[in-house]
Amino acid sequence: MSGSTVDTKPGSDVPGSTPASTTGVTSSSHANLIPKAIVKNVDMSDEMQQAAVDIASDAMTKYTVEKDIAAHVKKTMDTRFGPTWHAVVGKNYGSYVTHETKHFIYFYLGQIAFLLWRA
Repeated sequence: MSGSTVDTKPGSDVPGSTPASTTGVTSSSHANLIPKAIVKNVDMSDEMQQAAVDIASDAMTKYTVEKDIAAHVKKTMDTRFGPTWHAVVGKNYGSYVTHETKHFIYFYLGQIAFLLWRA
């Protein structure tokens, strides 16, 4: 498996990250309820990136517990893009992951960080 290793931590800037203003990603499905996505680091197609943000936005409208939000995002990503996706959702965590090439995104919706990758 080819891939990349990325170290992330909510609240800190990631070297080589793509600012949200250049990504054009919005939480379109619930634009009035969920803040615009701030993408910190991404290695995936624009279409998959938009889908990931939309799925996360949908999860935030359905669930309030971070574990439930992560479960919804993981299951939906597995269904739409094939297994095996991993999802970490929260306000304070560190991570160091190896991901499949073109299958990684780290972004915020408000104060909630989303780390999604396929391995």
